[in-house]
Amino acid sequence: MAAPSSSAASTTTNIMLAIYEKKTVSLDLYRPLRNYIVFNYSEREAQNLEDDLQILKQYRSDLEKPADSLPSRRDLLQNYYRALCCVESRFPISPDKDHINTVRFVWHDAFKNKLKASQQNIHLEKAAVLFNLGAVYSQMGLGVERSTVEGRRQAVQSFVAAAGAFAFLRDNVAVKASMGSSTTLDVAVECAGMLERLMLAQAQECVFESTIAKGSTPGVCAKICRQVGLYYEEALAALNVAPLNQHFDKTWLSHVQLKAALFYAEACYRYGLELHEKEEIAEEIARLKSGVSALSEAKKFSSKGAAQQLLDAISKLETNLNRNLERAVKENDRVYLMRVPQASSLLPLPAFPMVKSMPMTEVLDPSKEKMFASLVPDSSAKALSRYTQMVDDIIRTQAEKLQQGSELARVRLKEMDLPDSIIALEGNFTLPSDLKEEVEAVQICGGPAGLEGELHQVRELRTVNQEFLVQTEELLQKEATEDAQFRTQFGTRWSRPQSTTLTKNLQDRLNRFAANLKQAAESDARIERSVREHSALMSILDQRPIESVLPTLARPILSLDANEDAIVGALKQSLRQLETLGAQRAGLEDMLKEMKRKDDILPKLMTSTGSYEDLFRKEILKYDHICEEISQNIESQEQLLLQIQAQNDKFAAVFNLEDYKASRERSYKQIEASIAKFREIKDNINEGLKFYVALQDAITNVKQQCSDFVMTRNIQCREMIEDVQRQLSGLNFQDGKNTGAYSYPPAGQPHQTQRYNSQQQTDPGSMSNTPCPQTPYYQPPPQPTMPAYSQAPPLYGSQQPPPPYNVPAAGGSSYPPQLYQQQPAVSHEYGQPAYPGWRGPYYNAPPQQSGSLPRPPYTIPSPYPPPHQSGYYKQ
Repeated sequence: MAAPSSSAASTTTNIMLAIYEKKTVSLDLYRPLRNYIVFNYSEREAQNLEDDLQILKQYRSDLEKPADSLPSRRDLLQNYYRALCCVESRFPISPDKDHINTVRFVWHDAFKNKLKASQQNIHLEKAAVLFNLGAVYSQMGLGVERSTVEGRRQAVQSFVAAAGAFAFLRDNVAVKASMGSSTTLDVAVECAGMLERLMLAQAQECVFESTIAKGSTPGVCAKICRQVGLYYEEALAALNVAPLNQHFDKTWLSHVQLKAALFYAEACYRYGLELHEKEEIAEEIARLKSGVSALSEAKKFSSKGAAQQLLDAISKLETNLNRNLERAVKENDRVYLMRVPQASSLLPLPAFPMVKSMPMTEVLDPSKEKMFASLVPDSSAKALSRYTQMVDDIIRTQAEKLQQGSELARVRLKEMDLPDSIIALEGNFTLPSDLKEEVEAVQICGGPAGLEGELHQVRELRTVNQEFLVQTEELLQKEATEDAQFRTQFGTRWSRPQSTTLTKNLQDRLNRFAANLKQAAESDARIERSVREHSALMSILDQRPIESVLPTLARPILSLDANEDAIVGALKQSLRQLETLGAQRAGLEDMLKEMKRKDDILPKLMTSTGSYEDLFRKEILKYDHICEEISQNIESQEQLLLQIQAQNDKFAAVFNLEDYKASRERSYKQIEASIAKFREIKDNINEGLKFYVALQDAITNVKQQCSDFVMTRNIQCREMIEDVQRQLSGLNFQDGKNTGAYSYPPAGQPHQTQRYNSQQQTDPGSMSNTPCPQTPYYQPPPQPTMPAYSQAPPLYGSQQPPPPYNVPAAGGSSYPPQLYQQQPAVSHEYGQPAYPGWRGPYYNAPPQQSGSLPRPPYTIPSPYPPPHQSGYYKQ
């Protein structure tokens, strides 16, 4: 691959254009302005404004002299322009006899010095100052050394500032300056626009130089280089048409034309390097040929009068293009054998603008200037307020018309089900946003397919609760069995209360838990049955995307005249036109606001000699064309909506749209019913999970109480055995040191002793099998006044706990209401609050009558078969 040649920019350093300032003649502004202040205000006011008058005089005097330095000249022009804006709003300069009619501004054309303009209005002065400001910026850009990074950066800043000055001249002053009886072409709108493009081209050219210096890729260089050429081409287009085509010297035209061709060819060269790397040889050949052709054409018509350095750069680039072209052609003939496309078939070269005109609004804003601030007439201020109110009324009225038009179009399209029906025909229809969000929420939480996993959790939690109940019941049964054995063994000496007496409340609680679990199992079975019964209904929610289950708007099976495509095409075209009208309305509203922002008639009010009302009527006319466009837009939309209505009627008839809408609504209702059923089941499962978790906490609490009870009974058991042994050994002490919590039988009853000894002989292992409990984790009470649990503890709550499930009424839903409603606070036993749902549970079964609680469910054959037996779920 050939190495890239040096850039065109490197060989065209300083081959750019600078603009020279316009020349003027001496002018005294001090005396006419001061006389106007004295005549219309007072001598005192003139004395107060003496400093401002002297500053303005000095600005004008310095403007007539040669520049000391470009930066100081730039600052002078900016300050003088702001001062002129203050003068314009306070001093009426015109030929009118009541105005300042002794001031005449004279300026020569910058490109043809023999031509000059002379006007008795300040617009020519302002236009000339802005032109000179752009010229000074262009000279600053051309004067810096661009061989360094900082120099190129400063050049870019200067050229974009020059472009900003010429753009400001074009947009704000050029039209007013051109309306005078005498004017020059250099401050016309066309010339200002051309100079802006020229300055942007030179700024982008400096960026291209920096890009080459940094060693950027050929593709990046080609894009930036192409934009340089585009800016030059825009300037060339303005120079080639009236009125500029006869105003500028031929060397200008030659320079701009050669620069445009040079950077187009340079972009082709850079882009060709990138294509060669990608082995796209055919397009590379076409691009290189296009670049060579552009250079040849430009040299043929524009070589006269051009700088020699520019011609040398073109020749060097042409050599590089031909060398790469020859190499590419050889490679294509020998290796690739690709067909070379025509230049006209190629896409435009990509371009990337890196610069834009600097906004000069803030730099030239006169609002911060304090010159002549006291000279605003009260009548002018009041008149401006009235005019502003008139403009606001127009804007408000038109904005309401635009909004009403947009709302009318939206409602009418909604009534015709457009564009939804067209979208459905193309297969891109989607659910309404609210229904779509509900389906996505269901799918995010697992959808119907995830219900089985949650039911499995419910079953596991129920099994855990059942196991906890079994363990707790076995704990109490074991302790009661041991107590009965010792009571049989020791007879009346075994004086502590029976276990069944002390554990009655605990047993009652366990019985209630068992009843709750039984009712919960029934509700679980109902939920599982509901899942199975509605699985087909809810399966629609597992479809991804959900739109796949919606009906489609299909073409008719039998077509008589085969005009379906024409009907659809016409309807689509009308909808696009309606959308275009909507975009136009938005643009019109923005235009109104922008026009109001720029509508400053204060200078006209101050210079007006006639009636303010006449001026208002004249100025308000500028809004008429926008108001007319708004009316035309609304009228066009109304006609278009009628057309769309007729087209949609044909569309609905051909495609049987009513049946499709009915089918779609049924699908919507099916999806809504599926979502409702899913949420209903999901809520029941969630409540079941909450219930089982809360019940597990309650059972665990009771289990711990039973463990504490058994541990305490084991300690008592050991102490009583030791005491009975001492009695039987003749060491019965009746001195009041015995534990007062036990009622021991009187000593000296031989039949009891013999019975005990006999039992010891016949059951020698009874003593060794006495349970030896671990040391309890709590300290026993210090005063043994009563046996532990000798009194029945209070119930878990003051209310009879409701059963676990909601039993539905006949024909009603089998799903429970909202859980855990707020209840008044109650006292809780053992320092633990009642678990949620105990007074308003998810599983509400019919309440059991007091005294009818069943026996503990696990002391008899369990009604719940093992989980692996499927008969548990059979109804």
